[in-house]
Amino acid sequence: MRPSFGIMTAPMQVAYEDILRVWREADTIPEIEHAWLFDHLMPIGGDPAGPALEGWTLLPALAAQTSRIRLGVMVTSNRFRPPALLAKIATTVDIVSGGRLDFGIGAGSRPGHPLARREYAAHGLPFHDADHAVGSLAEACTVIRRLWTEAEPFDFPGTYVQLTGAFGNPKPVQRPHPPILIGGRSSKVLRIVAEHADLWNIPGGDLTDAASRSALLDRYCAEIGRDPATITRSIHLQVSYDEPGSTRTEIGLALDAGFTHVVLGLPSPYPASVARWVTDELITPSLRR
Repeated sequence: MRPSFGIMTAPMQVAYEDILRVWREADTIPEIEHAWLFDHLMPIGGDPAGPALEGWTLLPALAAQTSRIRLGVMVTSNRFRPPALLAKIATTVDIVSGGRLDFGIGAGSRPGHPLARREYAAHGLPFHDADHAVGSLAEACTVIRRLWTEAEPFDFPGTYVQLTGAFGNPKPVQRPHPPILIGGRSSKVLRIVAEHADLWNIPGGDLTDAASRSALLDRYCAEIGRDPATITRSIHLQVSYDEPGSTRTEIGLALDAGFTHVVLGLPSPYPASVARWVTDELITPSLRR
């Protein structure tokens, strides 16, 4: 499978105008096929009191000012928004973008990440234990897909999600629904990936671990009778502007490990013409290898 490359612009410690500049440039470069934001309400790096833009509000603004690139949030915290509301938000973005949404979702921030954990208390959001997070993610994926595809209202008496007369109108542009990307590395999340995802994303850094998690996902797919090749393997790799050779090496190792959907994280501040630089220094050489 030919690899696809995208960029990630984490909307923290950076201005809207800077992100817009990068996305507009990326939209003109065919080698960059997708672009991503993250879903945090406060910075998880740099100045803890610095700015952080809300991802699902920012995404349609960027969608309206681009025309080609696929786009998404990598990944939505399922802890932040009720799933039926999230389905409506995502549908709206898919419509605004003309059917370019890749829907990224995950269980939510790790309990051991203090800068991520604090945003829940700061916004009055509950932070349940891991079992609750995983169970509610599975139900959320079920509910969201049904809201996107079913023609009649339905009730959902779940353990974590309860809906009465749920119905999605309008439907997303993409049929049967936008691709679902689930992010995470725990075995419990990987079981949900096997059942629900079109793409699976894992943060890079330890490619040996990433490859072992991919093999575990293959096993979970086999257990439920799903062809593991139907789930695209995605990886997020942080870009080094100073040492592009090290980033190219990481990309090569990820491709060799079967990760064909590569998201290149761009540190801010963004250099001038950063999307072209990423293409020339990282993407094009990787496509030619």
